[in-house]
Amino acid sequence: MSADELESWLGEEASAGAGWKKADESGETIGHESGRKIVGILKKNPDKDPDKYDEEDIAHMRKVVAYCKRHLAQEGKAKQDPNSKSAKSLKNWGHNPQKT
Repeated sequence: MSADELESWLGEEASAGAGWKKADESGETIGHESGRKIVGILKKNPDKDPDKYDEEDIAHMRKVVAYCKRHLAQEGKAKQDPNSKSAKSLKNWGHNPQKT
């Protein structure tokens, strides 16, 4: 997903309820927080220049890739049903399963 697509999705009510809640009692899910981080990374480096990523960006993107890979392998429903919690959670992490 592009930064604009992800930012738009994160603004929708449907994005808020998918995934595990953070321990800080803010009500935000871990995936929603991850999505906000992804938007920041994409916006600060729109040309995807490898030299412009810092260690924190790289660590987060590795976490994102691992999450998406694991959940896509486990959950075929995410591709079949765009309204499933799995599909919504993957979108929070910047991956739209209907686009693949």
